[in-house]
Amino acid sequence: MAATAHLELGLLDAGQELTRFISGRDGDGAVVSFTGLARANASNGQEVSCLRLDWHPEMTPRSLIELAEAAAARFDVSDVRVVHRAGSITPGEVIVFVAAASPHRRQAFLAADYLMDRLKTEAMFWKHESGPSGARWVEPTEQDRADRARWSD
Repeated sequence: MAATAHLELGLLDAGQELTRFISGRDGDGAVVSFTGLARANASNGQEVSCLRLDWHPEMTPRSLIELAEAAAARFDVSDVRVVHRAGSITPGEVIVFVAAASPHRRQAFLAADYLMDRLKTEAMFWKHESGPSGARWVEPTEQDRADRARWSD
């Protein structure tokens, strides 16, 4: 099983990532991918014109690979890939791409779901939203924490 993760500072093309991930894959019966987009509204309904994801040059990439490796170890998958944006992101742009490949679909779905729940709560990013009504730091929500708790060992 393989696990890779990459921090992207520019635009992230989910279509290209999926094409690369699928290429040459003949031993798997399933590939599941997830693409996360920046929203134009915050959870409180206020307009967001920019989401900034601050990051640490050592801790952030390491956190991404650790989460990818945890998914690869937990589920019967042959490959896992995480690509996460950092920096300034505008509404509609891709923030994250996750993919999992496995012989059978259920394990790929579970691995991708698990990865997203952990990325939302544990990846080493500091999120800051700004818009016409001001700026605010963003923390994981109670729902994010509940989603993560589903995977407790």
